[in-house]
Amino acid sequence: MALVIILAAIAILIVGYLTYGSWLCKQWGIDPSRKTPAHEKEDGVDYVAAKPAVLMGHHFSSIAGAGPINGPIQASVFGWVPVFLWCVFGGIFFGGLQDFGSLFASIRHDGKSVGEIIGDTMGARAKKLFIIFALLVLILVIASFVNVVAGTFMTAADDMTRGFVGDPTGNQTTAMISLLFIVIAIIYGYVTNKMGVKTLPASIGGVIAIIVITIIGLNVGFAMSRTAWIVFIGAYITIASLVPVWILLQPRDYLSSFLLYAMMILAVFGILISTFTHSATFSIAPYYSAADRPAAYQYLFPTLFITVACGACSGFHSLISTGTTSKQLDNEKDAKPIGYGSMLIESALGIVSLIAVGMVFEAYKNGDFGSPSAAFGAGIALMFGAEGTTTYNTVRALLTLAVSVFALTSLDTGTRLSRFMFSELFLTADEATWQDAKGARKFLAHPLVGTLFMVIVGCILGGLSLSQIWGLFGAANQLLAGIALLAVCTWLGNVGKNNKMFYIPMCFMLIATLCSLILTVKTKLGMIGAGEAAWGDWFQCIFAAAMAVLAVILAVEGIQTLSRQKKAA
Repeated sequence: MALVIILAAIAILIVGYLTYGSWLCKQWGIDPSRKTPAHEKEDGVDYVAAKPAVLMGHHFSSIAGAGPINGPIQASVFGWVPVFLWCVFGGIFFGGLQDFGSLFASIRHDGKSVGEIIGDTMGARAKKLFIIFALLVLILVIASFVNVVAGTFMTAADDMTRGFVGDPTGNQTTAMISLLFIVIAIIYGYVTNKMGVKTLPASIGGVIAIIVITIIGLNVGFAMSRTAWIVFIGAYITIASLVPVWILLQPRDYLSSFLLYAMMILAVFGILISTFTHSATFSIAPYYSAADRPAAYQYLFPTLFITVACGACSGFHSLISTGTTSKQLDNEKDAKPIGYGSMLIESALGIVSLIAVGMVFEAYKNGDFGSPSAAFGAGIALMFGAEGTTTYNTVRALLTLAVSVFALTSLDTGTRLSRFMFSELFLTADEATWQDAKGARKFLAHPLVGTLFMVIVGCILGGLSLSQIWGLFGAANQLLAGIALLAVCTWLGNVGKNNKMFYIPMCFMLIATLCSLILTVKTKLGMIGAGEAAWGDWFQCIFAAAMAVLAVILAVEGIQTLSRQKKAA
């Protein structure tokens, strides 16, 4: 069954890329002869043209993170059929459309963010409201992934251990390799951008370096307390968001993409092994009724579409497409493989995650794993050997490393996006950068101010380990997707291009996520009224209500804009 599921998914996604993706290119008028913002506004810091393979690595690693692993695994309690259908067809007609459309709109807007696109089509007020909404989502992104990364770097047993460690635990190995990964990324960025080394030989050297640091990490680990790791992560993402993209962001994301590709290839190979040797058995039923699901998953709608998140559609992707990727795109013809293709690969990763948890599904349902990522690693490792064997332990350790690398990659990019959008919040229409602003606005728009504010708040929330943050992030993220689809739809209508393919996806995502937020507020208000609420429940209730109100206002603005466009046509 596992082999049939993955082959069917790959076949449908390829057909979707070749047909629907190509149709979108024709509808929107992709023009390879047109100069991209990376060339027109090159500044050596944010606007830097990247080789297609390098930018593909950056974009794919940034949008992936831990999302397409955590989401489909959590949603597996609905059965494999609903998750399969949403990952595959959601990726083609929802997520891919949003990512590709956002990237295209941004490169036609000087590489500017979704907020700027909204400002041009829906007005200055809508722009400000969207930026505030997006910053709230990005705070949740930083908090969620700080928590994930700190959790993969240490365990409670490591809390009293400091420094280098022989015979390391899996977490200490992950921490050591991740630290060394930063070093080789900086070296790669320098030799390719300053020494003129070509991409192919540099990539070969980078892969060899990854193998070397993996061997080192398996033998010598590094340990710190959880608080120390959070401080380190905060300092790292602050620096990473401020330095030129070629020093760290481009090379780190590109090299980390090799881990992601290798992880997926390893998983497919494991599926083949398990199919013919029966080393592991896929045990998820096609569908589970509400009576067989946990209480938190009683409603298929909207819960499934919120939970799967990045495996099918994610608003965070639109911020990446318009925040960093559009500023590095060398040629418009690369927008389809990078914007649309990366999303479909991520959908395939979502299916791989579904299959992985299917190999350990009973143990997962019983709560034997501390996180979906742990179940993912165990499920794929079990395809290669019995639990406790050297092969099993090695594969599981490498997969844990890959997940942490991608989470840290998303943090890098998310923090840089925060910097862009925080500055945009305080700039007027005739001010291009923070240096053009005056008085207090110039101070607030300074890159360092926005970066420090977002990192400090995000790390404080991430350090609290609030389980509510991840659940709230899912709904906020999907609501952002609906707004991003609305933004691109109105822009396409404004420039006279076909935007009808956006109507159903944007309406569906807005309705599904607003329903989810309303259910959250209702549940939390019930707990507050009964006197059972902790402060985390208050936080979730207020945050959900605020985002729902902002989203409704933006949706109304968008509908009015589309109505005006229709009357003017």
